Amino acid sequence: MSTLQLALSSSASSSYSLFFSPLSKRNALNSLLFYKRRRRLPLSHSHSHSHSHFTPHFLRPRLLSSVAASENGAYNNSSPEIAKSFDFASEERYFRPNFDRGSDPFVVSMPPPNVTGSLHMGHAMFVTLEDIMVRYHRMKGRPTLWLPGTDHAGIATQLVVERMLASEGISRAQMSRDEFTKRVWQWKEKYGGTITNQIKRLGASCDWTREHFTLDEQLKAVIEAFIRLHEKGLIYQGSYMVNWSPSLQTAVSDLAKYSEESGHLYYIKYRVAGRSDFLTVATTRPETLFGDVALAVNPKDERYAQFIGQMAIVPQTFGRHVPILADKHVDKEFGTGVLKISPGHDHNDYFLARKLGLPILNVMNKDGTLNDVAGLYSGLDRFEARKKLWAELEETGLAVKKEPHTLRVPRSQRGGEVIEPLVSKQWFVTMEPLAEKALQAVEKGELKIIPERFEKIYNHWLSNIKDWCISRQLWWGHRIPVWYIVGKNNEEEYIVARNADEALEKAHKKYGKDVEIYQDPDVLDTWFSSALWPFSTLGWPDLSAEDFKKFYPTTMLETGHDILFFWVARMVMMGIEFTGTVPFSYVYLHGLIRDSQGRKMSKTLGNVIDPLDTIREFGTDALRFTLSLGTAGQDLNLSTERLTSNKAFTNKLWNAGKFILQNLPDKNDVPAWESLLSNQFDCEDSVLNLPLSECWVVSKLHLLIDSATASYDKFYFGEVARETYDFFWGDFADWYIEASKARLYHSGGKSVAAVAQAVLLYTFENILKLLHPFMPFVTEELWQALPNRKLALIVSPWPQTQLPRNTSSIKKFEILQALVRAIRNARAEYSVEPAKRISASVVASNEVIQYEMQINRFTLWLVKD
Repeated sequence: MSTLQLALSSSASSSYSLFFSPLSKRNALNSLLFYKRRRRLPLSHSHSHSHSHFTPHFLRPRLLSSVAASENGAYNNSSPEIAKSFDFASEERYFRPNFDRGSDPFVVSMPPPNVTGSLHMGHAMFVTLEDIMVRYHRMKGRPTLWLPGTDHAGIATQLVVERMLASEGISRAQMSRDEFTKRVWQWKEKYGGTITNQIKRLGASCDWTREHFTLDEQLKAVIEAFIRLHEKGLIYQGSYMVNWSPSLQTAVSDLAKYSEESGHLYYIKYRVAGRSDFLTVATTRPETLFGDVALAVNPKDERYAQFIGQMAIVPQTFGRHVPILADKHVDKEFGTGVLKISPGHDHNDYFLARKLGLPILNVMNKDGTLNDVAGLYSGLDRFEARKKLWAELEETGLAVKKEPHTLRVPRSQRGGEVIEPLVSKQWFVTMEPLAEKALQAVEKGELKIIPERFEKIYNHWLSNIKDWCISRQLWWGHRIPVWYIVGKNNEEEYIVARNADEALEKAHKKYGKDVEIYQDPDVLDTWFSSALWPFSTLGWPDLSAEDFKKFYPTTMLETGHDILFFWVARMVMMGIEFTGTVPFSYVYLHGLIRDSQGRKMSKTLGNVIDPLDTIREFGTDALRFTLSLGTAGQDLNLSTERLTSNKAFTNKLWNAGKFILQNLPDKNDVPAWESLLSNQFDCEDSVLNLPLSECWVVSKLHLLIDSATASYDKFYFGEVARETYDFFWGDFADWYIEASKARLYHSGGKSVAAVAQAVLLYTFENILKLLHPFMPFVTEELWQALPNRKLALIVSPWPQTQLPRNTSSIKKFEILQALVRAIRNARAEYSVEPAKRISASVVASNEVIQYEMQINRFTLWLVKD
């Protein structure tokens, strides 16, 4: 071991001093300085500097004039100036697929947001993640197509327009269908672009020239798909159990949203016919007892074995008898172990009744009131009937008890009301044969779901799939292409055609020239058109369409895990059915965004974070970077602390750019720039011959490029963000920028400074490239501010991988970092005043002492905080 003595004398040219400052938040190198002459760096025009020491080249006028800063110097890309510098009219040329550098396209179909919508954090999440993917692959040289569009949102849009009409004193019932749809189109033209413009504010680099709307005239795929499925016998009409919305007066999705709510479990006595015994039934919906067609018990339940095969009397029905049956599916542990079967108002009861051959008895009108089957309760609202019935059961002694119970309540996503299971005549798609092919796609590896654990959920749902109700009792949407014959039975006599003229022609051929026809009034489920989105937007059913030939099948489908069934699985089934190919190779499922406490955002809790407000306060880049830190499939807790931290990161990046621009050669100094740009550090000698600090930071950068590129390719975007953040802040900004000042302000001439300039520029350029997919605004602005930019950052080549690195230099510099931290900790421990200089003795091996002396000869400066 040897000792290196560092003296305090600053007057002797051969001596070196150590300047110590207090421990900084990030243990930055700028708290320790080896130097001959200490100079302060001018970071703004208010800090002057003698030309004999250093003449900084300040920011170019374009940068200063196009960038707004907040009062504390924070970069803020929400200003009008920034919006102007990123005018989509000029920038959108970069958003279109370009085959000049590659032939393998990367294609993403944007999940079409509802045309009625306004930006929420779910939108911000998918826009951020998809834009990251697209910008990365664009820089990699692949032709990229991110295809945007909006959904006509049948129920939601009709509700919005009906409310608007109601405010004018007009009811939809007072209008013809054509008049109403005309008003909806007028509303769409006026307000439908809101969500699109808000998505653009997030920096979405979609090909907006290819934007679609699910009711576009050119999207003929919807009608064509219906006809082809019908021709194969996969679409049929029938009366079956559906989810019914009484207030909307339409069937709604069979994948209803359930909420856990406080309710009650009602215990009711059913007399056994001909005996004095009673069976007690526990139910959450007593008003449906008017639709009871049987009682059922488990055959292994000894309590009720004696009653199997006998009859029970339904309360309040004037003595109506129903059989007592045995079925193994009855849960002995729920309630009393006796199940009332009401097949007209419960999905499980419906399928059990069909299996047992029991009749279907409906007791409810489509507006949620009870019908004549309910006798004296006819005309009462379902919930009013429940209260009245329970009160009368108590009076007659048939009510046993009512106890609190947590219910899973199906609610309408649009109206919010409780959904009513109801038997109704609708159009259905037979799903089993379609599901089988979709299951095989994952099994064979043709489709990869990220994260992989969702494959199990996908497989389970498709393995237990039910037929899909695709008709809706609305006026806004794709009209079902079915025409009926006046005077004929609708269920037996109908015509399926592409338009009215074709339908009439078919009717004439079959029924004669005097026949009259009329179209089915219903429309198709919005999810039906959405299921065709990846290929309908590319020109299908025209297989010769250029976009279909170039871009189908697509590459990636990115969306929230909560619509894996609603949308993703259906797209897979329809894509295979109509094109013979899985519509995308990957499905990336992001999680939900929750508040800082992990709670779901809701207006009731008052914890909704508006992305537009967030952009105004923190900037788009900070929001995008924060959202990118999540993990696929995992919910993300969003907090102002995270946003504030990432706003600071954006500002740090901005200030680093300012520093580098101030210390580069004048843009008109052609020889200096030719020399500077010739340093690519892509060969081993160019890295090994660098001084220690430069060799260290370039080697670390090259390691980061390899790691980040690998993570990008695996869709580990959170890892890319964290690694790049740590390198930029922890290595480049806190250590190398401070170390570079020793060369930039050295009196030895331009050649010494040129080394640091080249490394600063090279490293910063690559940092901007790595971060650009996450933070497009600040990175592009900084890139454009650098002199001699031949290409915009958005289309600049991605950094090369497998570049040389020197692990020995990394190890040596890490020892130096440890030394700095140790000295700083010692100063803090002994409460040394920040301005006081003291000597230090370093005890280390001869190897360490040797390169420590080399470091001192290069006069590495460290600036006080």
